[in-house]
Amino acid sequence: MTQTPRLHQILQWRLTVVAGICAGAVFLLANTLYLTLGAHLGAWVVLRYMASIVLGNKVLPPPAGFDAGIVLVGLLVNFALAIFYALILAIIIHRWGLLVGIIGGGLFGAALYLINLYTFTLLYSWFFALNSVPFLISHVLFGAVAGGVYELLDDVETPRVSQTITGGTRP
Repeated sequence: MTQTPRLHQILQWRLTVVAGICAGAVFLLANTLYLTLGAHLGAWVVLRYMASIVLGNKVLPPPAGFDAGIVLVGLLVNFALAIFYALILAIIIHRWGLLVGIIGGGLFGAALYLINLYTFTLLYSWFFALNSVPFLISHVLFGAVAGGVYELLDDVETPRVSQTITGGTRP
């Protein structure tokens, strides 16, 4: 009796968390570098913006220095959104390969930027102040890293099986 095994595509949930955390960290780093070096604002501004999703825009006015509560909420919001977006991206690009993960992820990040800028700002109007090319680039970086990390780890964890598998006889 000859059997042809069925190959199932199984999303690696744990890898989406890792990809989201990595991409969220890159997103934070890119925005923090831009806001401190390019826009000459405080290093905590991006986390204050993230925290404002939960706490409201009262956390944005100067001084934009360190506040442990605001930073903690900002980190939680940033990484929760990063993991959620990485999950959506992983569903889209799962098992398409590293190149598609990176390029598709970058396009996904650009789409996130447009969605965030033109719909998210309806609820949180103060986010429109972040409308800039560097903010677009940080979204593209986020997507590229999330897609690349997910696909890279998925390839390592579950090696591809040849599409032509021949079954043997079973006793």
